[in-house]
Amino acid sequence: MTRKGAAWVIAVALLVVTGCGSGGGDEPGPAAVVHGSAADAGPLAGAEVAPAFPLPPADLTSDAGAAVRLDRALDAPVTVFFFGYTRCPDVCSLVMADLTLAVARLPDEIRDDVQVAFVTSDPVRDTPAALRAYLDRFDQDFVGFTGELETIVETAGTMGVAVEQGSRLPSGGYEVAHGAQLVGYVHDAGVVVWTEGVPVDDLTSDLASLVEQASTDDGREG
Repeated sequence: MTRKGAAWVIAVALLVVTGCGSGGGDEPGPAAVVHGSAADAGPLAGAEVAPAFPLPPADLTSDAGAAVRLDRALDAPVTVFFFGYTRCPDVCSLVMADLTLAVARLPDEIRDDVQVAFVTSDPVRDTPAALRAYLDRFDQDFVGFTGELETIVETAGTMGVAVEQGSRLPSGGYEVAHGAQLVGYVHDAGVVVWTEGVPVDDLTSDLASLVEQASTDDGREG
C-alpha cells in the first residue's frame, strides 16, 4: 500500500530498532519526526520529512579507506542512505536488493544522479574492505562508510534512524540493532523516509521525482 492509498498519520522517523537475525526481536524506536496523512498526501510513496534532516558533518572512513567528512563526500543530486551491516543475515540484504533493483530501473539519463550510501552499524567488524566487497555484490557504484560507533550512532540519529550495539551472544558475537528505513536526500536536505518493504516500483518513481526536484532546485539557485 502506498502513501497515497493509506489512511494513516505517522510520526515514525525512528521507526523500529531491528536486531538482524539476533533473536532479540523488534523494540520500539525513539520519538518520531516524520508526519503524513491521507488528507495531505503528496506525490511521493515515502513519508515526507518536515523539517528536512540535515546532512551532518560527520568524520567517517570511506570504503576506500580514506578519511572523509560526510557532508563533503557525496555530490550526487540525490543520495539514499541505509544503515546496516555486512553480517546481517536477513533484513539488510533484502533492503539492499530492493534498492539495487529500484536504481537499476531508473532511466539511463538520470541513474547517475542517484547515489546509494551504506553506513555500517557494526564498525568493529565492517572494515573498508569488507564494506567494498559487500557492496560490490549489489552495485559497484554504491559507496560505504565506517567509523567510530559513537559517530555513526549520532549520524544515524540526525537522520531519524536508531542504531544500537546490543548484548553479547553465546556465540561470542553481539547483537547489532538498527532501523531498516531508507532516507532520501536532495543535495544536503533529507526529505523522505521509506519504510522496509516499500514496493520497488514506488521507490523507483520516488527517486525519479527527487532527481527532478534536485534539478529544479539547481535551476532556482542558478
